[in-house]
Amino acid sequence: MKIFSISVLQAPSSGASSLLSNANDLSSFSFYQRGSVGEFMTFFSKTVAERTQAGQRQSVQENNYTAHVFNRGGPEQLAAVIITDQEYPVRPAFSLLAKVLDDFVAKVPQDSWNNPSSISFPELAAYITKYQDPRQADTIMRVQQELDETKIVLHKTIESVLQRGERLDTLVDRSNHLSAQSKMFYKTAKKQNSCCVVM
Repeated sequence: MKIFSISVLQAPSSGASSLLSNANDLSSFSFYQRGSVGEFMTFFSKTVAERTQAGQRQSVQENNYTAHVFNRGGPEQLAAVIITDQEYPVRPAFSLLAKVLDDFVAKVPQDSWNNPSSISFPELAAYITKYQDPRQADTIMRVQQELDETKIVLHKTIESVLQRGERLDTLVDRSNHLSAQSKMFYKTAKKQNSCCVVM
């Protein structure tokens, strides 16, 4: 999973978009390709921003790249584009785009947008490094991974108990915490389910 470019653009409903700020990570390309790839990333970002309606999010694939774009619209007419490889998940990409636009509006005065060369927004370079791992961009994805890890740990714990030679039947029979009725329910349920086991 790789992020190649993050851009913030002004995308009016009619006319060309203008690049306000961007950052690229082109380290995976040879030194001689980086200039051309950087130009392509800018062109791709501007094109998808212009063709995304205000208030809309969309992902556009081109060769091995996916451009995720969020045109927030509104009075600011701002859009953000992140260009990734095809493996980068969609939800974290859009979480990052929303964060980029919120931070840009908060930190860059609107009167400087008419002169993009005067805009300083170093946060994009930090984002492109930090969010190469999509779990950083999406707390829901991070929580899901933690749950998956917990499931793996629980599964290993159950397997290790069974490997020590203890059987659940024996534990049920010896338990002082289960009533005779609960023990009978377990044995009856086990017998009923055993007919369904396919060998």
